[in-house]
Amino acid sequence: MENRTTVPYFLLLELSKNRHLQLLHFFFFFVLYLATVTTNFLIISAIAFDHRLHSPMYFFLMNLALQDLGIVSVIVPKSMINSLLDTRHISYFGCVAQYFLFLCFEASDLSLLTVMAYDRYVAICHPLHYEMVMNWKSCTEIIILVWVAGLLYGMLHTTGTFSILFCSNVVNQFFCEIPQLLKLSCSGLNLLEAGILVAGVIAALGCFTFIIVSYAVIFKAVFRIPSEQGRQKALSTCIPHLTVVTMFFLSGCFAYLRPASNTPSYLDLGLTVLYSLLPPLFNPIIYSMRLVWPSMKFCYGKTRSHCVLVSSVVP
Repeated sequence: MENRTTVPYFLLLELSKNRHLQLLHFFFFFVLYLATVTTNFLIISAIAFDHRLHSPMYFFLMNLALQDLGIVSVIVPKSMINSLLDTRHISYFGCVAQYFLFLCFEASDLSLLTVMAYDRYVAICHPLHYEMVMNWKSCTEIIILVWVAGLLYGMLHTTGTFSILFCSNVVNQFFCEIPQLLKLSCSGLNLLEAGILVAGVIAALGCFTFIIVSYAVIFKAVFRIPSEQGRQKALSTCIPHLTVVTMFFLSGCFAYLRPASNTPSYLDLGLTVLYSLLPPLFNPIIYSMRLVWPSMKFCYGKTRSHCVLVSSVVP
């Protein structure tokens, strides 16, 4: 395409020209999407209808499931439709909307995982103050801030990206992804987008550091629990969240820190699927392992007052 300030549409990655492989791609994404929607919907339903799960930690988990549903619903259906109809097109405004919503949900996901680490810190390190610190008013305000932060980040990032001049409309990915769109720029990054990228990296590193420090304090407190059973139960409450956080950051690092290639490859596609589609699928599976123990207790002292419900610290 000739240089122009705007493009009428974008062309997403065509996985194959073979009709049978296109249908196979449609079927694979359909099964993946159906499984993700089903598992997250089951988590939401279980928390909504089981009064034993009406605690702050499960409230955060329900919002995490909603964000995961949003991530897959923004990017997967369009790719499925393109494969089914043998097309690559996505409108300019469709790409803008997909880009904006994907960033909103991803940023909210990271913010919420950080909040969940703080909730775990309060529950394990200061269990007697848990209900006072993590009351419903505080949790509601936190969730509002999480969603607002995601919306603001998505809005700023989208404004910065789509204010650049595009020299091509060929996106070498199955959805409108950040690195692929930035590669289409005629003149490189503008100051706005560069500033937003730097701010996003700093915020992500800040969240990661906060989670690491929180768990360092948590493990220090756990190993002070006199009872071996209490230590085991307390440690078991950390496993789901640590697993999800590790999967989130590792998959993102593999996808974004690897130098972007100028030609589409199955490796780029696989890494994108790894960080964008697998966490929303496995998050509810990992957390559902803890839903079967909503009323267990562990004790970190010798008196009854030093006992805390596992449901207070386990998602």
